[in-house]
Amino acid sequence: MTALPLDRLQERIIDCRQCPRLVAWREQVAADRRAAFRDEEYWGRPVPSFGEPKARLLITGLAPAAHGGNRTGRVFTGDRSGDFLFAALHRAGFANQPHSRCAGDGLKLTDCYINACVHCAPPDNKPTPAERDGCLGYWVEELRLLKKVRVILCLGGFAWDGVLAGLRRAGHVPDRKPRFGHGAEAEVGPYRLLGCYHPSQQNTFTGRLTSAMLDDVLNRTRVCLTGL
Repeated sequence: MTALPLDRLQERIIDCRQCPRLVAWREQVAADRRAAFRDEEYWGRPVPSFGEPKARLLITGLAPAAHGGNRTGRVFTGDRSGDFLFAALHRAGFANQPHSRCAGDGLKLTDCYINACVHCAPPDNKPTPAERDGCLGYWVEELRLLKKVRVILCLGGFAWDGVLAGLRRAGHVPDRKPRFGHGAEAEVGPYRLLGCYHPSQQNTFTGRLTSAMLDDVLNRTRVCLTGL
C-alpha cells in the first residue's frame, strides 16, 4: 500500500540530520540514558508528529524532552509535561485516556493533532532560533497537509513565535505581530491562534500553569471549534 503524504513526511522527519548540534545531543542522550531508564532502548531520532489527520485543532509545542519523546519516540510522551497535557486533553474530550507513557499504549486523539517547532531534543530544552527555522519547513508542509485545521494552540512563547514564522512562510501575514500570553488570541489568515503557557515542570510545579488554567484554554478551544 502506498504511504499517505502525511506518513511520508513523518518518514522524512525521522531521517533528518540537518542540525549537527541536535543530532549529537539526541544521540548522546540515547546512548548514555538516565538511570531510571537504563534498561530501555531510546528512540534517539527526530520525533514525529502525532494525532488525527482530519483534526481541526493543531497543538504545537517547543521540542521533545531528552528523556521523554527522545526516549519513547512520541511527542509529549513519557515525561511529566506530557502527563499534565494529556490529562487535560482527556478531560476536554480530545484524548481517549489521560496518560501517554509509550508509543504503543493505546492513546488516540480526537479532532486533535500535536507537533513541535523542533523535532529533536535540544540541550537544556533550548533550541536556537536557527535550529527552529531549519525545522520550520516541516511544520509548514505539515500544516498544508492538515487541511481541516483552523485552530492552533501554541504551548509557550517559543512555539507562538515559531507558528507565526511558519504562517508567514505559508503566506499568512498579520497586520501586526500578536503578542504571546497565556490566553492570548489572534486571527492569522484562516487560523485562530491561542496561547498557553508551556506545561513544563518549571511552570506546573511553580503554579504558573495550573490544571484549571489549561482547562480554561482547552474549553476556549472547544468554543472556537464549535463556531466552525
